[in-house]
Amino acid sequence: MIEFKLPSLGSDMDEGKLLQWHVAPGQAVKKGDVVAVVDTSKAAVDVEVWHNGIVHQLLTGVGQTIPVGTVMALLLAPGEAPPQDEAPPVVPAAGAAATLTRQRVSPSARQLARQLGVDLAGLTGTGADGAVTRADVEGAVRLRAGSPAGPQQVAAAPTAAAAAAARAAEMRRAIAAAMARSKREIPHYYLSETVPMRNALDWLRQANVQRPVTERLLPAVLLLKAVGLAVRDYPEMNGLLVDGVFRPAEAAHIGVAISLRQGGLVAPALHDVGSTDLTDLMAGLADLVKRCRAGSLRSSEMSDPTITVTNLGDQGVEQVFGVIYPPQVALVGFGRIAERAWVEDGRLANMSVLTVSLSADHRVSDGHRGALFLARLRALLQQPESL
Repeated sequence: MIEFKLPSLGSDMDEGKLLQWHVAPGQAVKKGDVVAVVDTSKAAVDVEVWHNGIVHQLLTGVGQTIPVGTVMALLLAPGEAPPQDEAPPVVPAAGAAATLTRQRVSPSARQLARQLGVDLAGLTGTGADGAVTRADVEGAVRLRAGSPAGPQQVAAAPTAAAAAAARAAEMRRAIAAAMARSKREIPHYYLSETVPMRNALDWLRQANVQRPVTERLLPAVLLLKAVGLAVRDYPEMNGLLVDGVFRPAEAAHIGVAISLRQGGLVAPALHDVGSTDLTDLMAGLADLVKRCRAGSLRSSEMSDPTITVTNLGDQGVEQVFGVIYPPQVALVGFGRIAERAWVEDGRLANMSVLTVSLSADHRVSDGHRGALFLARLRALLQQPESL
């Protein structure tokens, strides 16, 4: 029997609320299938299953809040027969109807329903394939207010605003707790390097001339790929420290810090960045940001990061020294690309430069290795054609 447990979807997650099951007892699943939607302090996340098998029993009901590590369901391994002396598996009473009908809900509708306190299980969707839409949720709010007319919708606005404010405050508390833990437990050290970006920007301009507008590359993609390659030479920057033991990662799953419109941030993973070409990496980054802000992230994207990158250049910041996300052991920060006076071949010239910072865990690496890591990043960005 395989136990399907609520995974940790970040260092600031202690518990989650089950919003929806996508499976029912007797259904076959394979590794990577989305089987449930769980609400964390930051977002509603599509939770994937990690094994092939047959759903035997659902142990958590829709609407239940459970700690990380709780067994949510039992699966039969391929070829495994159900126990003969066991009662037939049943769906938990809470939310059973929503589970069995596998209700389709758009991410924005789910987010709005949470803010307004609308029970999605009671809604009939009018969207494609019967999906519940934002309009369906708004209609439910008007009906609850007792009038199909518009004035009552205004009366509901303070409730929505209060719910959004409460959720933002909850996220802020979760982030603060995780960062306080990081600063309390991790002996940080910080380094920075100024990197000339002329070669990278010239190459980027030339490469984009030959690309459709929808496939043009942003400088951020070059930076991510450079990090993904640099950690191959300095694996002590890429991995997790668990129970005092460092476990280097086999690939660079880079957590990308993304700010949310309602406040706060998340850092879901782009997988195997070092082995992904720039075109696919740009498409993956755009898709990740879009889904992050629509509230439709996958559990693997939240649990898999092995190193995090934060980029505040678009906010006008020239330097950023971030706090490590435990159990990761390093974070790379990028500021904005700025014009500076620069000595080149003994002559003063104008140069586009970027300040790159490293926050690293002294239990796993030291300043010498950190400096070499930054030097490798700098070298890679001087040869953008190799990325």
